[in-house]
Order: sequence, then C-alpha cells, then structure tokens
Amino acid sequence: MDWLIGRIVLLKARIRKRIVLFWQRFKKYIKHLLFPLYLFPIKIVTYSAYYLIKFSLKLIWYLISWPFRKWTNFFKTIIWGVLTVYLLFSLLVIVDYIANNYGHYSKFFCGAGLKETLNQRIVRIVGGYSEGSGFFIDNNKVITSFHVIADEPSPKIIFSDGTFITPVGIVGDQYSDIAILTTKGGYPDLVLQLMDPVALSEEEPLVAAGYALGTELIGDITIEKGNFADFRQSRQSYATYIQTDINLVPGMSGGPLVEKCGQVVGINTEGLAGLSLFVSAGSIKAGVPTYTDLDIKKINVDPSTPEGAVVAFYTYLKARRMEEGFNLLSEEYLKKTNFGEWTNRFTDILDVDVIGTRMEDERANTVFIKFSTSNWVDGEREEHYYEGTWQTVLEDAVYKMYKSNIKEIFEPGWEWFYEI
Repeated sequence: MDWLIGRIVLLKARIRKRIVLFWQRFKKYIKHLLFPLYLFPIKIVTYSAYYLIKFSLKLIWYLISWPFRKWTNFFKTIIWGVLTVYLLFSLLVIVDYIANNYGHYSKFFCGAGLKETLNQRIVRIVGGYSEGSGFFIDNNKVITSFHVIADEPSPKIIFSDGTFITPVGIVGDQYSDIAILTTKGGYPDLVLQLMDPVALSEEEPLVAAGYALGTELIGDITIEKGNFADFRQSRQSYATYIQTDINLVPGMSGGPLVEKCGQVVGINTEGLAGLSLFVSAGSIKAGVPTYTDLDIKKINVDPSTPEGAVVAFYTYLKARRMEEGFNLLSEEYLKKTNFGEWTNRFTDILDVDVIGTRMEDERANTVFIKFSTSNWVDGEREEHYYEGTWQTVLEDAVYKMYKSNIKEIFEPGWEWFYEI
C-alpha cells in the first residue's frame, strides 16, 4: 500500500512539474509573439503559415511513407484507394442523376406527392366549342388558354370532385393565348404558385399536366414529362415561351408546366411531335393587369319576340344565369313551380346549344326549337338532343315561356341538325 501511495505522489509531482514547465514556455511564447507590438501582425501570418506548411509536409510524408512501412500497410492502401475511387465515381453518378432528374440538388427532396397535388388542383375547362384544362393562380382566378374559351361566353369549370361552376367574368389576350376566369367564390387551397422570375437549368426536368382529350377521357389528369430546351420569343406576342420536348395532348391546353417542386413555370399552349411551347409564368404575371374582355364573346339576347324569348331562355340555361332564366317563365307557368324546384332540374347541364328555331304558329306565339344539352353525369359528359315547341305569352313587354311540348330525340341522323 505504501508503495502505491508513493507512486501516486511521484506521478502527481511529475504532472505538476510538466504543467509548470508548459505554463512557463507558453508565457514565454506569448510574450515573444506580442512584443514588439508592431511586429505582431507579421508574426501571426508567418507563424500560421509555418505551422500549416509544417503540418502539411508531415502529413504528406506520413501518407507517402505509411504504405511502405510494412506489407499490410501496402495492401490496406490499395484497398482504400479502390474504395476512394469507387466512392468518387459514385458521387459523380449521383450528381449527374440529380442534374438529369431534378435540375438542381436543392430539388432532390421535391416531387413526392406532386401528381396527387396537381390532380386535386387542376380543373377542366369545358365550353360549347372546345375543352381544355386550367388552374387557380389566385383565390378566385383560373387561368387557361384563350383558344379553349374562344367564342364561348360561359365556359364551365369542373373540379376534381366532379362539381362545376360558371365563371362570373372572363378577360384575356388572344395573341398570347391566355384567358383568366373569375369565380364567384374563393378557392385558396387550390392555388398553384407561379415562379417569377423563371429560372431553369439546362435540360431541367419539367412536368406538363392536364386533362388529355378533355371529357372524352374520364379519370385523373395526364402527366407528361420532358426537359427544358430554351426560351423563345414570338413576333406576334410580347410573351416569352418555354420550349420543351414534351408531347402535349389535346385537352391539356391551359394546364400548368411545373418543375419538380411544383412551382408553375408556364402554361400549356401548343405542341407538335416532340416539341411544345408554354407561355412562361413571368409573362403571365406581367400580362394579367393588361387583359381585357374586348375579345371575349358576350351574351346578347332579345326576348321582345317569341323566337328571341325562346333563344334567351336556353342561352340563360347555357350560361347558368338561372335567375334571369327563371324571370322568363310566365305567371301561369310559375303556378306549378318555384325557383328551387325549377333550378334543380338543370343541375347537371354543362352546355346548351340552340341548333335552330322557327315560328310554328304566329297567332299562338308558338316557336319550334331544336337544341342539344351536354350533361355532366358521374364524371362523364353526356349529349342529349331535343325538339318541340314552346308557346310564349307577352308579359311586361317581353315574351315569356308559357307551355312546352319538348321531346328527346335519340341517336339523330346528320340531317336532323340541318332541317329546321
């Protein structure tokens, strides 16, 4: 026990001596470093460089000499060298993969759930003459291609859950092929963000989405993938276009072009085999304040004649301006219905197309009409065809709907559409 105690005391003395010696050397070194003060900056630089070079040389010498100290070190060096080369090339492959599939390493964790997000937020745009896709760029503003709603004063916006609405306002620019539909209510959860300014890497992967073939193809949206090619300008428009190698399908016009993280960089415009153009998000943002309704078709009706009243009635149904259509019902007709019951008859009507009218009996103010309706039933578009007569009556200086004798025509031949 005494021996052990003696060893501990001796060890403590040695440690204390070394600490004192280290402290003396440290103070001497600091004093040498600080004084004279005007040499202190130079000493800091030179000492730092000296020790860095000294450490580097020792490390290099150690690395060079270590493999030759014994055979086991030599074989270990070969193994570690092979692993290092393998890891280096693996890193290069990963970097190349990220560049080709994400555009930038910062987008590596993006993309999960992108299709589900787009499927919920992209809407169908259905008119009487064309169909396409669209998406919300603000709480109550849906963007689409102008050619989708051209000559259509009351397109319908169909949501992913199957419900649909009619916009309360439309503006656009036919030269840049952009239209903005304003909705009565707000839908903040469906908004997709526009990238501005649009910054894309060379050959960055992009995704175009929309409802391919319109209502002819039921189900979810179609996703088309491709790569950014270049920015283009048109002499006919101030808009900047994004060129890609994506194959756009009819019905996808007006849908979004997005990068991996879901930001909209453009809107689907037109495509040929292996080449498609998209109006850039920057041009869209710049153009929105300048869009007008000058090129938008307006609803003009005149119920001052029996034929005009019948056309006005179905035009209001087409535009889903239900209150105005209800006001064209005569007092006698209103005895057997009310606004709620009457509007419930037409909840699934997307569009009404008046094929033709003629006076059937001028003395009784009876009008013969042929028309068709497009109905949205269980996620599918159905076409129905009708013909018959409406007897009208003059009330409050306009003709109103009095009695009807309308029947449905099943599978009409081509001549039915031309004979009135």
